[in-house]
Amino acid sequence: MPLMTVTGSTLVITAPSPAVAPAAPRRAVGRAPGPYRRLFALPGTRGFTAGNLIARLPMGMFGISAVMMIAGQRGSYALAGAVTATGLAATAVVAPWTARLIDRHGQARIAVPATLIAVLGSLALIACVRSGAPAWTLFASYAATATTPNIGGMSRARWTHLLRDSPAAHHTAMSFEQAADELCFMLGPVLAAFLCSAVFPEAGTLVGAALLLTGMLVFTSCRATQPPVAAAPRKGSPLRTLGPLLPLFLATGVVFGSMEVASIAYLDLHGLGAASGLVLALQAAGSCAAGLLYGTVRARSLTACVCALAASMALPWAAAATGSVTALAGALLLAGMATAPTMVTAMSQVHARTPEGRLNEGMTLAVTAIFTGIAVGAASSGRVVEDAGPAAAYAVPAAAALIALAIALTGRSIRRPSDRLRVVRTTAGRNPQ
Repeated sequence: MPLMTVTGSTLVITAPSPAVAPAAPRRAVGRAPGPYRRLFALPGTRGFTAGNLIARLPMGMFGISAVMMIAGQRGSYALAGAVTATGLAATAVVAPWTARLIDRHGQARIAVPATLIAVLGSLALIACVRSGAPAWTLFASYAATATTPNIGGMSRARWTHLLRDSPAAHHTAMSFEQAADELCFMLGPVLAAFLCSAVFPEAGTLVGAALLLTGMLVFTSCRATQPPVAAAPRKGSPLRTLGPLLPLFLATGVVFGSMEVASIAYLDLHGLGAASGLVLALQAAGSCAAGLLYGTVRARSLTACVCALAASMALPWAAAATGSVTALAGALLLAGMATAPTMVTAMSQVHARTPEGRLNEGMTLAVTAIFTGIAVGAASSGRVVEDAGPAAAYAVPAAAALIALAIALTGRSIRRPSDRLRVVRTTAGRNPQ
């Protein structure tokens, strides 16, 4: 209201000064959270991911640790290779059964005792090697580690359960999981080699067993994100529904195994020795970076990804023919960048085709096919190295990638990855979790 003041005999009326409204708080202007930040904003995801990464790191440690321990104590690389090959064969048989039990009874109830058996197998291997026990005890001990649960598959199953209503976020999660695979398989051998050489021969196996058990306990303690066990009877077998995907995973495994052997032989021929690990890590680094980037863009078709893989596998072959290690390093980096998108898209197809309630089993079958392909590729590439030299051995991964492309072209009727998520979304109202 007006203010009145008296000056002498004059009444002066003055208008009040307008009130100054407080400034509205300025909204923070920032970039929208990225897809990975939104992913890990979900409750419980950081906890099970931490346990997943701790338990996954030893997956890249056990093989090289066993080889270095057995060869160092027994003086026989042939024995070391035979023991690890036996463990791989046992895993191919046991892992799908372990995954089936996990789907049927829940992750925590099966994964923890299965991990304990695997850890006891590793400890038994150490004891047998150090005590000079008969060779057959080494085979039996390492075969017991085949009960190790597929931690990557269990983590992917959790993401699939949490993101059943969001295909785009599910694609981002699968890309992260593939990048984590590449990172662990890149760092695991380096850590194992350091422990076995700088500490003592058994250190790699011992630390790997401790990390596996610790990570699995952390992972399974996150019960809120664990996929529920379906009460309905499980129909269909993943072996029947995966169709051409298992041969595709087998062919890509051949690519991985043959590429590694060819690269080791080629770099050894050029006198790199211990430094060869750094060059080999470029392939895993390229795949890790490409996996993270692929999670931020729209998913491509499996055929397109495998086509890019087949084209990229010709690069190391051409680079090796030039005799330049620098050219090979660049070619391995580019070849690695085609790996992760292919694996992410192929794993999404596994999700689309695996019967409800048997996702762990389906993914474990895919991983088993990859491991089988790695063994075949390593043996094939090794034979070519002996007969024609390391440069010629790069023809093996190039040929395997072309076979994978042919398989992808013949399986173009495979459902899109989002189809499974749409089916789950339509049934969620009838079976609320």
